[in-house]
Amino acid sequence: MSWEKAVNVNNVSTIICGSHIFLGAGAIEKMNFVAGQLKDKGVDSVIVMTGKAAYATTGAWDHVTKALGAQGIRYTLYNKVQPNPETHQVDEAVKIARDAGAKAVICIGGGSPIDAGKSVAVLMEYPDKTCQDLYEMKFTAEKAVPIIAINLTHGTGSEANRFAVVTIPEKEYKPAIAYDCIYPMYSIDDPALMTGLPADQTRYVSIDAVNHVVEAATTVLNNPFAISLAKEVIGLVVKYLPAALKDPKDLTARYFLTYAALIAGTSFDNGMLHLTHALEHPLSGIKPTLPHGLGLAILLPAVIKAIYPACGVILADIFSSLVPSLTGDANEAEKAADGVRAWLHSVGVTQTMTDVGFTKDNVLKLVNLTFETPGLTGLLECAPVASGKDVVEKIYTESL
Repeated sequence: MSWEKAVNVNNVSTIICGSHIFLGAGAIEKMNFVAGQLKDKGVDSVIVMTGKAAYATTGAWDHVTKALGAQGIRYTLYNKVQPNPETHQVDEAVKIARDAGAKAVICIGGGSPIDAGKSVAVLMEYPDKTCQDLYEMKFTAEKAVPIIAINLTHGTGSEANRFAVVTIPEKEYKPAIAYDCIYPMYSIDDPALMTGLPADQTRYVSIDAVNHVVEAATTVLNNPFAISLAKEVIGLVVKYLPAALKDPKDLTARYFLTYAALIAGTSFDNGMLHLTHALEHPLSGIKPTLPHGLGLAILLPAVIKAIYPACGVILADIFSSLVPSLTGDANEAEKAADGVRAWLHSVGVTQTMTDVGFTKDNVLKLVNLTFETPGLTGLLECAPVASGKDVVEKIYTESL
């Protein structure tokens, strides 16, 4: 049975592709064009959002400063963005940007600098709001200053979509927002800037891309576009992640992993997300040092087991390169979960929730955070199965 028969043809979908993206080795050279476009829009000052080091060690910074200098655009560097960025960092950057008269945001890095940068871009247009206001959904963001994303990892897809995530540390909330105004005006996906990614980061960001499409293909809002992209993404990651782990400087592997992450971002921009991301955000909300992709990997087999009876036909098809013996029968849920777990182990990811510091005593708090964190219940409502507290608790417990 093909996945097409599982699609509700009466579900009217909106197909979204919102950013202009330059993809390929050497794409960073397009920064000269991008700087010209900013100048044409009257931008004479920007804030650059980055982490501590990768913006410089990859060589991206040299291209950015040269391109901005050629256009006479002033820049202010904010290089304090941490993995799983927090609201106070965004608020600090907004103040710096306003004091510098910035009129646009350039983000250099993976999902964290891009998401933090998107948040700064919104708040620069709302001087009476804070980042916590934004992520507690106390207002609807309808405008943002121009955003440029220079992506340094092949995972989040944030360079291609309208999503951003920032943690509210005081409440251990890690909400997600989605607004059309935070599509980057231009994005650069240059795999040559990613050849220095460490092995673990290479694993985790690629697994993030896989999770994006597994969820997007199986939400109640899915569509043929999201499903087709899902199958392509999983096939590419299965083929090229081992190659990148074997030879980090394999440019072909990095290119196709970057492409996979890009179209995975587009897939969930169109199909949304559900259980795995809704349950991971409390994990890294409590433990900000937990890599997002690792948290997703830990939860994925239990999520597959939970949703397979409702959408086995789709999962069997998109997993054809990962667990090729699946037929889509509802009774294969355990087999599908075991197959996904075996693949994760094959690429070096064997951890459980216990391994990263959680115990059975934490489960109730995690369940409560899943339902209390702003925005996460919306993801639960997109799941293909009823996702009450009992289902969420079972997934956490099976992931210990």
